[in-house]
Amino acid sequence: MNYSTQMDAAKKGIVTREMKRVAEKENMEVKKLMELVAKGQVAIPANKNHKSLDPEGVGSGLKTKINVNLGISKDCYDIDLELEKVKKAIDMKAEAIMDLSSFGKTAEFRQKVINISSAMIGTVPMYDVVGLYDKELKDLTEKEILQVIENQAKEGVDFMTIHAGINRATAEVFKRNKRRMNIVSRGGSLIYAWMQLNNKENPFYEYFDEVLDICAKYDVTISLGDACRPGCVSDATDAVQITELIALGELTKRAWEKNVQVMIEGPGHMALNEIKANMVFEKKLCHNAPFYVLGPLVTDIAPGYDHITSAIGGAIAASYGADFLCYVTPAEHLRLPTLDDMKEGIIAARIAAHAADIAKGVKGAVEWDNKMADARQKLDWEETFKLSIDPEKAMRYRKESTPECDDTCTMCGKMCAVRNMNKVMGGEDVNIL
Repeated sequence: MNYSTQMDAAKKGIVTREMKRVAEKENMEVKKLMELVAKGQVAIPANKNHKSLDPEGVGSGLKTKINVNLGISKDCYDIDLELEKVKKAIDMKAEAIMDLSSFGKTAEFRQKVINISSAMIGTVPMYDVVGLYDKELKDLTEKEILQVIENQAKEGVDFMTIHAGINRATAEVFKRNKRRMNIVSRGGSLIYAWMQLNNKENPFYEYFDEVLDICAKYDVTISLGDACRPGCVSDATDAVQITELIALGELTKRAWEKNVQVMIEGPGHMALNEIKANMVFEKKLCHNAPFYVLGPLVTDIAPGYDHITSAIGGAIAASYGADFLCYVTPAEHLRLPTLDDMKEGIIAARIAAHAADIAKGVKGAVEWDNKMADARQKLDWEETFKLSIDPEKAMRYRKESTPECDDTCTMCGKMCAVRNMNKVMGGEDVNIL
């Protein structure tokens, strides 16, 4: 192998196995894909040690991808359940899974996930630091924090959220600009607390070159974390968020100089009318790097329904240029998601992603809808189920309420517009009574 990363290969004009596979999935010429990877406008997160991976591309001109969060916590330490979620997420065609485990020795669980997952795997190394060393936050050293990145890279993690943008300069802007919700990023709050407790610079920022060397060695894509993302609509698009975004744009250039692939993480809570502008800001300030949005949740008042608030925002964000949606479940802000919560979150995110792909004119996106329209016009229920984003639910609803006539449903019965138009246009009588 005479290249270090996918970006390095692309700059050298080398078509990798991963590029071929992504081009095939996206119905794109591999040469065009290679050019986008070389520019940093597409990332192919593919750790050299993730042998079970079926690679995906994230970025310009490609289908919008979705990520599923899962992992163990101190209060919910059920490894078997989390592995069941991994398998279900893959079955439901999620392109990425982030292990956000935050308790105990997580390496064994993470290795199992990497071994079985064809989806790309992401992590937030900062979550793992306290549990790995059995130390309080303030007692951790810079070397120990960076070692976690090396450990996870060696295991086969494809992309990592690195909160490098909340440096001392960004922290000062945060202190001067009061927010309703302060810092809501878990990883961001941990690194900010470490900085304050030790009166030091953010180690991810100070030793960013060392982080890049690790990522280049294993071809780990850096997902530059938005530690200062808004946690409520009131905090959106403020000085702190934009200051961090500018820093992330500068870090992006440094990563690309070392052939490390980059994604940028974006806002959490945000009013509908601010989403388009935020997509423009990100693409401009971060040089058209792929954008990974955590929502956006378009209102703060829907606990139990935040998969819906997120899907609304995600569809709008992706239609204006976001490339990667992090799913949100009905359990957001309330508890660790169950398997059923996860299913609902995946479906909501996939709907949002597909709706955006239609709006963006992604090649082949609308063909799925056209096939569904044809099946409905023919009242072909079996084909309708087959084409459904959730066939199981569609079939269950149909069976739970049986109509008098097979070519109708219990909503309209013989008044069904499709049924009657088919009859009239076919020269048949319409018998409603």
